[in-house]
Amino acid sequence: MAFVSGSATRRGIIGFSLLLIALVAIAGSFLLDVPVQRMVLAAYQGHWNHEASVAASSKYGDWPELMAAGILGFFVARRLRSVRWQRILLSAMIASTLAGMTVNLSRLTTGRTRPRATVEQGWYGPRHDGKWLIGQADFNSFPSGHTATAVGFAGVILFAAPAWGIPAMLVAVAVAISRILLGAHHPSDIVTATVIALAIAWWVFQFFERAAAQNPLQISLSIRANEH
Repeated sequence: MAFVSGSATRRGIIGFSLLLIALVAIAGSFLLDVPVQRMVLAAYQGHWNHEASVAASSKYGDWPELMAAGILGFFVARRLRSVRWQRILLSAMIASTLAGMTVNLSRLTTGRTRPRATVEQGWYGPRHDGKWLIGQADFNSFPSGHTATAVGFAGVILFAAPAWGIPAMLVAVAVAISRILLGAHHPSDIVTATVIALAIAWWVFQFFERAAAQNPLQISLSIRANEH
């Protein structure tokens, strides 16, 4: 009983510590917004970076492309009869989707301007000057949807298979950096989305791992049944 209590206490301390670190990281990231914007504009003679490689990182790191990659990987895993990788990739797609949906609830309503927006920088909320800003790209900056979906996807792979997850996370980082270079997001948008996505990825990973541990045969059979 004491062992269980001690274990729960340690988990609580770890959880609180991680939450505190996440909050400090998010708060601190707002201090980087203006300096990073100035640095990027200075590096590209007063313009945002629109190089093909940067644009491609942003384009192919979005949710539809990630789902296409996940589905392709899932069917490759089925072909190879790898139940474990089917579960990992299914979890990654779910985490990516949930992370994207979660940040969109904020992104579409906070009315934060993108760095490249021509209007005065600020937080305008869902409605300003008698106009709805929901769905207007220049006011949908916080947090980053691209980053959330990319990190959510890569996060599950990182937790489940670090050897594959590290390269996947590097791709997600490239997507996040591209969004800053394009003037689409502030660093604080990126950091906040990353924290949210990693939390969701961990929860989804743990959920499927527990399910597999409790009902390994059932999950194995249910995945394999879809192969026939």
